[in-house]
Amino acid sequence: MMKRLKYHEIDFQKYSKCLENSAQQNWYAKKEVLDELSGNWEILVYEDYKAVLPVPLKKKFGINFVIMPLFCQQLGVFSEKDDIEINNQFLQFLKKNYKVFLYSFNHHNSFSEHLDKKKNYTIPVSDYVILRRKKYFKGRKSTAKCAQHLIYKEIELNVEHISFVEKHFKGLKKETDIKKFKDYLKFLHHSNSLKLCAAYLEEKLINVAVLVDENSKLSLLGLINDETYKTENGPSFLIDKILNHYIHEKEFNFMGSNIRGIEVFFKSFGGELQEYPYLQSKILKKLS
Repeated sequence: MMKRLKYHEIDFQKYSKCLENSAQQNWYAKKEVLDELSGNWEILVYEDYKAVLPVPLKKKFGINFVIMPLFCQQLGVFSEKDDIEINNQFLQFLKKNYKVFLYSFNHHNSFSEHLDKKKNYTIPVSDYVILRRKKYFKGRKSTAKCAQHLIYKEIELNVEHISFVEKHFKGLKKETDIKKFKDYLKFLHHSNSLKLCAAYLEEKLINVAVLVDENSKLSLLGLINDETYKTENGPSFLIDKILNHYIHEKEFNFMGSNIRGIEVFFKSFGGELQEYPYLQSKILKKLS
């Protein structure tokens, strides 16, 4: 009933159809996205593509480990209806047949056994005026209001803006990771799935929000700030403007986080907690 298929064995027409009809639809499970972010992946299949689970792989010390690609938050089981028994079979097969460093399921997936969970925050499609009045934290309303001297623009991906992102992006220390991020931006741009929203102080670019733009969702890939202008409250201004423009038609996904300060920032806009289970080897984590 459960099969492991190498990349060249996958029937991508059936795989894509399973994703499209699934209850857990997810940007990161798409073939073209996994090709870009992982490059090396295969799938587990239940029956004739009744359910699928993509498995990203990375070779280290000559051994293939299961590890979530950089910039990929959730994968997991995709099926027409989330089924705990089928999910359990996928989980056991994954644990038995792979060396799992880190694998994140999606927030729809439930299991009989306890799995640790990570935090995500989202805002469903809403009326902006009601969202701001009822769900914004009082302090966030005030901060966003005080930043109205800034100018909001949606900008193109060009050399100048890539340079800003490269200079001010926090958390990417390796040159290879920075390159991967820039390559991903170009991939999103060519896929018509990139939205760059910016805050300007007069003529000066001070903040950029990098968003994955899907049909019914915006996902925050990065919020990049010139710390020289920290007192201008650009991040609050920018998120508020994006919600003002789009929350009436698109869900907003903050894409994390488990860091307390960032978590409070997301919640202060009315972000709702959305936890997702993950599997991680504590032994492999210590060795990394």
